Amino acid sequence: MKYNKFENLFEQALYCLLIDDPERKIIEAMSLQKRWLDGELESGSVVDIKSLPVPGRPARPELVDPRDVPRRNFSSLKGRLTLVHAIAHIEFNAINLALDAVYRFQDMPEQYYTDWCRVAAEEAKHFTMLSDYLVSHGMTYGDLPAHNGLWEMAVKTDFDVLVRMALVPRVLEARGLDVTPGMIKKLQSTGDTQLIEILQIIFEEEIGHVKIGSYWYKSLCEDRQLDAEETFLQL
Repeated sequence: MKYNKFENLFEQALYCLLIDDPERKIIEAMSLQKRWLDGELESGSVVDIKSLPVPGRPARPELVDPRDVPRRNFSSLKGRLTLVHAIAHIEFNAINLALDAVYRFQDMPEQYYTDWCRVAAEEAKHFTMLSDYLVSHGMTYGDLPAHNGLWEMAVKTDFDVLVRMALVPRVLEARGLDVTPGMIKKLQSTGDTQLIEILQIIFEEEIGHVKIGSYWYKSLCEDRQLDAEETFLQL
């Protein structure tokens, strides 16, 4: 299958962001990082920036109120599949968040784009591992309802890269880091080594994503002569 190939980083990131099909989005997210690192994409010219209340995503899962998302547990396979589906949904949204961070904020240093192309590719890898786990147990991404909280935060922070760096990687992703070790510990008694290994990989790479967000948040605060801690508390 032939995919569109732009020469501009922002156009290519937007194209990838708007893809509905998860498999295609994964391929394009990984390709975006490779093409950027290989020097095939330029960031010297800007493109029109538009609000995206709905990014590229499949028709399923059904999006519901967070209170209506199925509860997950660790003791049964069904409970673990519910857990994995929820994490896969987070990772799919994280791909879109990283792509949006590239597309939307077009006046940043090149290293910023290198960092966020990397995040998009790693989130795509995480989603793939979780999706494969679901498939191996007779389930696919979209079989259970999920909520839209992550992308709602993207929309709320689309006006300022500093606010985005403060509230998405430093808050939302950091919360994931807080709970993952506990999940891994609970899974030890189940003998599900496959899932434990997947979560360990995700945990280690998400540490890097939070560091990237913190670096750019602090860098932006410094550029604007703002106190990083004081500004963060005000957001």
